Amino acid sequence: MSAEIICVGTELLLGDILNTNVQFLAKELASLGIPHYYQTVVGDNPTRLQEVIEIASQRASILIFTGGLGPTPDDLTTETIAQVFETPLVESTEIIEDISQKFASRGRTMTDNNRKQALLPQGADILPNPSGTAPGLLWQPRPNLTLMTFPGVPSEMKRMWRETAVPYLKSQGWGKEIIYSRMLRFRGIGESALAAKVSQFFDLPNPTVAPYASLGEVRLRVSAKTTSETEAIALIEPIAQEIQKIAGLDYFGSDEDTLASVVGSLLRQAGETVSVAESCTGGGLGAMLTTVSGSSDYFRGGIIAYDNQVKSDLLGVNAEDLEQYGAVSDTVAQQMALGVKKRLGTSWGISITGIAGPGGGGRN
Repeated sequence: MSAEIICVGTELLLGDILNTNVQFLAKELASLGIPHYYQTVVGDNPTRLQEVIEIASQRASILIFTGGLGPTPDDLTTETIAQVFETPLVESTEIIEDISQKFASRGRTMTDNNRKQALLPQGADILPNPSGTAPGLLWQPRPNLTLMTFPGVPSEMKRMWRETAVPYLKSQGWGKEIIYSRMLRFRGIGESALAAKVSQFFDLPNPTVAPYASLGEVRLRVSAKTTSETEAIALIEPIAQEIQKIAGLDYFGSDEDTLASVVGSLLRQAGETVSVAESCTGGGLGAMLTTVSGSSDYFRGGIIAYDNQVKSDLLGVNAEDLEQYGAVSDTVAQQMALGVKKRLGTSWGISITGIAGPGGGGRN
């Protein structure tokens, strides 16, 4: 048995809205130990949505829909589901009363088009929406197939999922096993090079190890399917330790760690401080360091030395070295780091220098 996530909305296909709902639901399914192998995004088109439902209902036992539950003509999720399973729509007086009360609480009157949101396939249960006017449905149109629909608004969907869907799924026996993961993070090494070093772990059945590449770092996800988080950690820990030992200094942290947070933690533990001198990055490094809560404990500030004159006047970079070696050079980078360290009185100084723009000459 597996689940499939179906996100409805032409705005998703056009890229007008970032689909955060699918990420949330995927993580939630993993936490309940429910496998899911497919995610589908389909526009507000009844024919294509019908095709998606027909295909998904043949390969998954739980279909989870987001979007298409509003009062406008292009909100077609509920009626298309009813058509696929050849079931008439009936109006729920309970939903009508709920929507009317929500409008009244805002000093407004429910419009006729909102009655559309009260239509459910005959035999379906209401998946209540405490926050908005678009309720979902919880329905088993045939044995071994469960449908759940949620509005596309992330805050409404998340609350409905946690308050109704999760208790229901657990009552059906899901959640007895969980899929728990730890993300190991690496920098200074490419995905292929890291994969070659730890390839012996990729064929493990449980826990499993899989590589991911992203901007500026490589990640390895170590996942275990067990009955408890404690048991999962016990399975993951020895594998994670072996990988970290092989990777050495290329490994810098796990899960929500970032380079900035790890550096900050080390500085705080040592009672040391840091400052930055930046040219082409224009304050980007300082911004990265200050995204970490409590960074004022160790970060003193920075100097954006975009112009060579500023490098000389504020950081003490030798003008002759700038002329001879250029701004993008080890010599200038070293003097910038030493200059900001001295100027701001910190334990450490970090510098970045380069030439910005499409014709840039690189960075140091």
